[in-house]
Amino acid sequence: MFSFMSITKALADENRVRILAALNGRELCVCQIIDLLQLAPSTVSKHLSILRQARLLEVRKNGRWMYYRLNEKNPPAAVAEALKWVIESVDAEPVVQQDARRLSDILSSGEFSNQSLIMSRIRRTCASCSSRDPSTDTLLLHNLNHQRIDAVIWFEAGTFD
Repeated sequence: MFSFMSITKALADENRVRILAALNGRELCVCQIIDLLQLAPSTVSKHLSILRQARLLEVRKNGRWMYYRLNEKNPPAAVAEALKWVIESVDAEPVVQQDARRLSDILSSGEFSNQSLIMSRIRRTCASCSSRDPSTDTLLLHNLNHQRIDAVIWFEAGTFD
């Protein structure tokens, strides 16, 4: 009964179904999923955790990066049936079609395609700060361009030194 309940819980959210549709036939890095959904990293992380607990996803770590894919290698029968049903059911949905086009753009623009999303979030955060430093954007772009995404995430979390 646990498997059934965890699968139904995982499928009860539109963003989690969108993640499953996006992963159909491919593996994606967490940053690409964040870019696709345009949600906060912590929100995407929670969605991925629920999908993993339901055994709908597999994960692979490569250095600092986590890559997710559908659990298609020897999944429990309930998982295989659920994945097949979801993919077949939502394939023609307008939001899934829009996600497919957006994902194509994300994948063709490189590994750090979420740079503009991160910068817009940081600008919104900094705009409300009374001590806006004009060199902030320059520093953050420098870190992004040198693949120091951890520094940008720390900044966004408010712990940047």
